[in-house]
Order: sequence, then structure tokens, then C-alpha cells
Amino acid sequence: MAPLRPCHPHRRYGIVIVAVTYASLFHPTAINAYSFVSSSHRSKLQIQNNNFKINFNTASPSIKRQASASLVMKRAPNRRVRRPTANDDGSRPIIQLEPVELAANLRRPVVAKRATLGHVVPKNSKTRQLRSPTESGGSNTAQLRPQGQSRDTQRYNNPSNLRILGGSVRGRKLASPNVYLRPMMGKVREAVYSTFTSFGMYEDIGGMSCKTRHLDIFSGSGSVGLESLSRGARHCTFVDMSNDCCGAAEQNIERCGFDTWNEGGLGTGIADEGEPTARVVCSDAFRALRHPETVGIPPESKYDIVTLCPPYEEIVYAELLEAVANSVLVTEDTVILVEYPVELGCLPHAIAREDGGVLVGVRNRKYGRTVIAMYIVNPTGDREVASSRPEEFITI
Repeated sequence: MAPLRPCHPHRRYGIVIVAVTYASLFHPTAINAYSFVSSSHRSKLQIQNNNFKINFNTASPSIKRQASASLVMKRAPNRRVRRPTANDDGSRPIIQLEPVELAANLRRPVVAKRATLGHVVPKNSKTRQLRSPTESGGSNTAQLRPQGQSRDTQRYNNPSNLRILGGSVRGRKLASPNVYLRPMMGKVREAVYSTFTSFGMYEDIGGMSCKTRHLDIFSGSGSVGLESLSRGARHCTFVDMSNDCCGAAEQNIERCGFDTWNEGGLGTGIADEGEPTARVVCSDAFRALRHPETVGIPPESKYDIVTLCPPYEEIVYAELLEAVANSVLVTEDTVILVEYPVELGCLPHAIAREDGGVLVGVRNRKYGRTVIAMYIVNPTGDREVASSRPEEFITI
């Protein structure tokens, strides 16, 4: 018979724990657990025993621990904001924000210089002439041309390589106007419409097709508005003051097959005579926003999305924000997108309206040297994903 091995210390402690548990459950008297262990551990267990009180109950024994100031978990200040409870009628209360006055940097033209690569640069950039193909000695950097001036269509047919990125006409190439433009970059456009989709702008509601109406200001070739139509928007109005841009937009509308007609009537939200799927308006942006009836846009038309992608150095952003905030073309929960350069600084989180309403900032993202800000007009809470994010409007 093999000799018995001495008990391992860990096994000895396990036997002690089992004995203590058995005694505490079946004996109605309190037991000092440290009486079963060596004297070297009694001091530690005695301290623990002072912080614990064991209540013996024949039905359900329980252990209660006294509160200790050092063990109380404290919530960090301003870590979470408690959402307001619903009103008596079940509707969500509107959170009142204090809009601030537009900063001085928004009330003056911005200087947004860009790198001397590509076909669009500020007018005062240092450029080099493009050599003729017949000349020898290699090629120099192409001459950089300012935005808005005519381009050489023989040399640059589609300098931006614009195409639709998603939806029903994904991959369709778009024609560019005969002027040099700075269109929204493809990666930025993809991110923008991923956000719009998360807002539920292109969902079919109640078995009915999408009713989103889009207003594309400074439309250029129409790539932003056509992307919206491709993803399911019912109507888009393109506004640009350049005849060449309006002509390119009409050409792209026909190329994408959006030169159709939306039937009106009861339950459609459209007048009985209907409306075109796409409308092109050749007008100044400020006039279209402030007096839409003078440029052929029905003033009773309300838009769910308004995109503003202006030429950075040719407008004053404070005037543009005030014009779109107080336009009769926007309504509750209208999403307004503003593209601006990093040189401008940061747009405010809340913008006041003349009627007492407010534009609440929900996104402010930087993509290289381009910043995209999104606002919601008088939010009602129906767009739950589009929540207020003031932390994104602190700095960029």
C-alpha cells in the first residue's frame, strides 16, 4: 500500500471553505470563519468579517455588505444625458437649444487655397503653361485653371471622372460642364449618402414608395442630386447660375433616365397635375432660397434634403446659412448639408431662425480639407438616428 501524500495547501483551504459553508447553512449560530485558519491569516479575515454581516434565515440565507465610501461607484459628470420622458399624448418633447450668433469668421469671404495639382486652383496660384504635344523635352505640369472659367473640351472631356456610386444607375458616367468645377469627392459623396440612408431618407414607409424630395443648390453637373435620385428619391431640383452647368445637368438627367414624370393626386403629396422627377433651375442660389416663386420653384414645395456645395471663395457662409435657415422651402426635419473648407473654422452647433425655430447640428465630419456639416430644421424626434451631436461642432 502506497504511503499517503501530504495534503496540498490549496486543497487544505478548499476543505476549510467547504466546512465553513456547511456550518453556516446548517447551524443557527454565527461562526467566525477565521477560527479555522492559521493565525497568520486571522487578522485579514477578521477585517473582512467586520465589513460583512451574515444573516441566517431558514428560508433563504443572504449575505449583506455594509456600504463603503471607497467602493461606491460614482458616475462621471456629464457622462450621459438623461433623455426626456414622453408627453402625455405620447409625443416626444422638443429639446430647447440656445442658438448662438454666427461668428465673425463666417461673415467674411474665406481664403481656401488648394494644392497646385489637378485642374481647379485659386486664381492667384503660380502655374506653368502646358507644353504642346509637338514640343520636345517631356511634359511640364498642366496649367491650373480657376473655377468657373471655360475649359478646353478637346483636352479635358471629363476631367473629374464623375459617375454614380450607388443605387439603380450605379456606375453611370456623368458629363462635365464646359467650365472648371470642384465637385464633391467620391469618398465624401459615398459617406454622405451612407449617412442619409441611416437617417431613413430612402426607405419605403407604409407600403408606399420613398417620398424624399431633394434640393441641390450649386449643383454643377448634378452629381449630388443624381446620386439621390439613383438611391430612391422621388424628386430633385437642381439650382445653378451657370448655363453650362445647367446644360450638363439636363444632359446627365437624360443619360440616367430620370427625365420622367411623377403623377400627382390624392395621397401622393403632389399636385393633381404632377411634377417632373428632376427640375433644373438656372438661377442665383440666394434668390432661389429666399424667393423661389420668382425662379419657377413653387413656394409650397417642401424639401426633405437640401445640399449646399458652394465655391468656397465666392460666397459668404453666414449669408448662405441665414438664407437656407429661413427659406420657405424647408420644413420640420429637413436635413441640410453644408460643405465648407477647413480654413473656415467650425460651424456652430445651433443656428437660429427668424420665426423662433432652430437648426440643430447632427454631423460635422472632416474629409481631408473638406468638412461636411449636417443640420435638422426644428427636429421632432422622428429621425431617431439623427441625434444632436454638439461634441462634433467644437473643433475640426
